[in-house]
Amino acid sequence: MKNTLLTLAAASLSVIGSLSICTPTASADDSVATPKPKLEFKPTGRVLMDGAFYIGGNKGVEEGTDTRFVDGVAIPDVRLGAKFTYGKWKAKIDVGFSYGKVGLKDTYFEYDFNPENLVRVGYFVPQWGLNSETSSSMKQTYEEPTSNEFFYANPRLLAAMWVYDKGQYFAGTSVFVEAGAMTQNANIMGRQAWGAQTRLVWRPRHSNGDVLQIGSSFNYSKPTADDHTGFDYTANFPSRVSKVPLLAANIDNAKGLFKMTPEFLLIKDRFALESQYYYMNVARKDGYHNYQAHGVYGILRGLLIGDRYNYSHADAGVATPGKGSLELALGYNYTDASDGKAGIHGGVMHDANATLTYYINSWMLARVRYSYTTVHDRIVEGMLPSRHVNTLEARLQIIF
Repeated sequence: MKNTLLTLAAASLSVIGSLSICTPTASADDSVATPKPKLEFKPTGRVLMDGAFYIGGNKGVEEGTDTRFVDGVAIPDVRLGAKFTYGKWKAKIDVGFSYGKVGLKDTYFEYDFNPENLVRVGYFVPQWGLNSETSSSMKQTYEEPTSNEFFYANPRLLAAMWVYDKGQYFAGTSVFVEAGAMTQNANIMGRQAWGAQTRLVWRPRHSNGDVLQIGSSFNYSKPTADDHTGFDYTANFPSRVSKVPLLAANIDNAKGLFKMTPEFLLIKDRFALESQYYYMNVARKDGYHNYQAHGVYGILRGLLIGDRYNYSHADAGVATPGKGSLELALGYNYTDASDGKAGIHGGVMHDANATLTYYINSWMLARVRYSYTTVHDRIVEGMLPSRHVNTLEARLQIIF
């Protein structure tokens, strides 16, 4: 019994000693202040160097009519900028140089409430359709689909945007004013057109190499052209060495427009398929018939060299393939910018293309593209009713 009591006493003293040692340590840990965030800075930039050769594009073009294709080389885009991070705050500023012109590109502030929610305010490309997840220089088909350009799908705007990104769901909602607000004072403009849009995505499968995603984007905008009484919608042939008009629609007597674009994305290991359909209706006044236009594109992508396609969760799209990857992208695009009932014939175009991209490293890539583009039913002053061109172009791109 005596031995038992001694044993219990010794055990009690041992526990008390342990607590006396541990307690101050725990208090010390609780008193440690959370580290203050540090300001982080990262320079950014890009250079595009293009060369293009055009076949059969100038048939029927006479002096003073339309625009000729001319073979050549160009540096269509040079940018320098910086990204800043301070805790949950982010900022970016880009300055672009293109054909002797200088202008602001992405310039915004962002606050990340948590991993699922952020708010961005400034001058940037708001979420709308699949192409809003890639910059103008990272389009897998060398240039963006013509439908995306004609429907003014991803312009840089003075906007405020909220993004929700969690699990199977992604949403981006924005309000904005017209892009002209970045280059002109409000009193010079007379008034500023405004709009609102949203991108809604459901992705029941969203892991690397295995993605199934559907979604749709919606937009309502007020008139921006002709002293804010109309809209000008245009698109060039898909090349930046020679900029030649492809589609053109001036919609006058406009009250506002509604447009939408359902999207589809499928990734399976080394293959990816993406597509968008575009629909636009411009409401008009004074008895003028509403103007309607539509288009669609599809792109089949395959990694000839490379492991698999990864998913970019924060952008709801395909991540840039890794270093050493060789990719082939086959695309088709159709856009109908003519509406006989509205008396507007902006043109009907078809474009078939193939793009081979080698991702040299994390900041360099090389592309080669062939495309056949044709347009008809075009009744636009200074342009031929129909036209076609075969284009072979190459690009070396540096981006960091």
